[in-house]
Amino acid sequence: MSNDVVDEKLRKRVFRLLAKGPAQCEPAADGGKILLENDKGERIGVDAASLAALAREGLVSRDLRTVRLSPEGQAAARREASTTEAFQRQHRELDTVIIDTASGQHAALINLAESPLSQLVRRKTKAGDPFLSHDEFVAGERLRSDYTRGQIMPRMGANWVASVSSGKRGAGGGLVDLTDAAIAARQRVDMAIDAVGPELSGVLIDVCCFLKGLELVEAERGWPVRSAKVMLKSALGVLARHYNPGVGVRRDRKVLHWGAEDYRPRLG
Repeated sequence: MSNDVVDEKLRKRVFRLLAKGPAQCEPAADGGKILLENDKGERIGVDAASLAALAREGLVSRDLRTVRLSPEGQAAARREASTTEAFQRQHRELDTVIIDTASGQHAALINLAESPLSQLVRRKTKAGDPFLSHDEFVAGERLRSDYTRGQIMPRMGANWVASVSSGKRGAGGGLVDLTDAAIAARQRVDMAIDAVGPELSGVLIDVCCFLKGLELVEAERGWPVRSAKVMLKSALGVLARHYNPGVGVRRDRKVLHWGAEDYRPRLG
């Protein structure tokens, strides 16, 4: 690397680190490298030539073992952060939904452009009605929330047969490494998957948790075209009833009998 040229990715990494405060520098094990570490324990490796080039540009200053952004560097870091945030806003569609959890209702910020379920909820049927009901959509987001809180990492051939409480799922360690909240979230995922059943739980996990598109699910499972959408809606309906038992159930059902119209029950 030329002494006068700094790699753009490296420049951004230095800006992000030093924007949080000065960093201490010390020689790294790799010759020619300098290790920068801030007071939060975050660290990056920078080659000495690149750090010297940033100093010549007036973007950083070095005082013995301390490296910090100069006023010009702080301005450049703010411009970089603003550009990054503007790019992210272009690729995000944020909305707030209310999700029922074990501890009550909570507002959750979701990215509608990220989740296949969030895209599906905006689709309409031929009659103009929403394809997914509000309860079905919220149920899927609740499963996704518990899945994330439970730190259940996606992997090839995920073991959804073994209980999460056994500590055999995912790529992480056992229950010793989990908080009580994460363990509770895993247990809620277990109960939800058991309630939905093995026939429908797979599509729920793929779409709501792994964020797979419907076309990908159909290709991986060898399903007919547009069948995943129907299977997903059925699964979400069962999941919604699991989270809200009794909702939508009619209480005024009449006793039925198989008699003729003039049938009269015998007394005594």
